[in-house]
Amino acid sequence: MVSHSGLLTVMERAARKAGSKLRRDFGEVEHLQVSRKGPADFVSKADQQAERTLVEELQKARPDWGFLLEEGGEIAGDPGKPRWIIDPLDGTTNFLHGIPHFAISIAVEEPLYGGKREVTTGLIYQPVTDESYWAEKSRGAWRHDQRLRVSARRDLGDCLIATGIPFMGHGDFAQWTRIFGAVGPSVAGIRRFGAASLDLAHVASGRYDGFWESGLQPWDVAAGLLMVREAGGFVSDFRGGDQPIERKEVIAGNDAIHSKLHKLVAGALR
Repeated sequence: MVSHSGLLTVMERAARKAGSKLRRDFGEVEHLQVSRKGPADFVSKADQQAERTLVEELQKARPDWGFLLEEGGEIAGDPGKPRWIIDPLDGTTNFLHGIPHFAISIAVEEPLYGGKREVTTGLIYQPVTDESYWAEKSRGAWRHDQRLRVSARRDLGDCLIATGIPFMGHGDFAQWTRIFGAVGPSVAGIRRFGAASLDLAHVASGRYDGFWESGLQPWDVAAGLLMVREAGGFVSDFRGGDQPIERKEVIAGNDAIHSKLHKLVAGALR
């Protein structure tokens, strides 16, 4: 059995506590009539309750750390200490429709000299399957006690690629269509499962060979980007730079697939 740090123990305990409540609520939402009112309000409450549980548990362990939260925004902490970046329910639309594909994502972002910050620890927990993915800087990426490595495939024609598709009020349809038109004919398949954190965890574990998406928020990807890197993969923005969080653009894969995806994406956007 591989042992992880005390910090990850704190994160996993919090995620499992929030995850047990999400599992219970997911069982309820499956029985609700799917309409604009009712289930949407119910899911919103489930989302907020999961976030409250995570904040309460993590504050007990690290009371002077701040938070960046999907629902609650920023909670100030000691500026010289790390902060938590949290998505309490990534895949809300799946949850609402009774699709068992969603996750809790928790990342630790540490302050660096000169005002920069770096994600050094990440956890992605899938409550339905009870899969716990975690990564620590320089310690690799893991699913439970199994070491993760990105796919070894080198030919795009053999690759399964994940993405996110724009939807009502979110994303650039024209841009996505151009990229899809470039990538689609070159790969074995494209999947859109609706939870970016799990997409990146699956890239890290070699289930997907690559990933691209834009319009992502820090809480969607902070843990997953670290996971891909620690599994031997590469991540960048659409320009090939090292600002995927700042630019809200992600390309991920092993060295060969990342490079080939980047060329296709960059070419589509010229």
